[in-house]
Amino acid sequence: MTDASDPIDRSGLRPRYWETVPLNRMTQKEWEALCDGCGKCCLNKLEDEDTGEVALTRIACRLFDDSTCRCANYDIRHQFVPECISLSPKTIEKSLYWLPETCAYKLLWTGQPLFDWHPLISGTPDSVHAAGVSVQNATLPEFEIPEDEWEEHLIEEPLGCD
Repeated sequence: MTDASDPIDRSGLRPRYWETVPLNRMTQKEWEALCDGCGKCCLNKLEDEDTGEVALTRIACRLFDDSTCRCANYDIRHQFVPECISLSPKTIEKSLYWLPETCAYKLLWTGQPLFDWHPLISGTPDSVHAAGVSVQNATLPEFEIPEDEWEEHLIEEPLGCD
């Protein structure tokens, strides 16, 4: 299943590997292919110090491309954004609290199936946008909004679970 418009190489993957292969046994290519391209992990979040609750803002990382829902410099992003988290099977458990509810990594970690709109199932990277799950064309760049105003830009996570 290859789509020329998909920046993630999903060619040559084992059929429905996510249903049978544990996250820590996936190849790097299989791990990367789990990303649905929603862009929600690239949104700045606010965490309530008392409750630990995490809220999404529409304020995106400075490297986020709002039209493609992708990092503009993914391979070298840590040079520009040192605090960017590299999600891996070793770090996922401590990252679960802020991952979007629709995130494939979170779903699989908690034993849930992928949604039908996930590119691995639909065969197209645009299905996440068509399902209304992504933040495509809905963000503001972090360099335009002072951090003390981020609370004014909270959003409810679109579930896209239909």
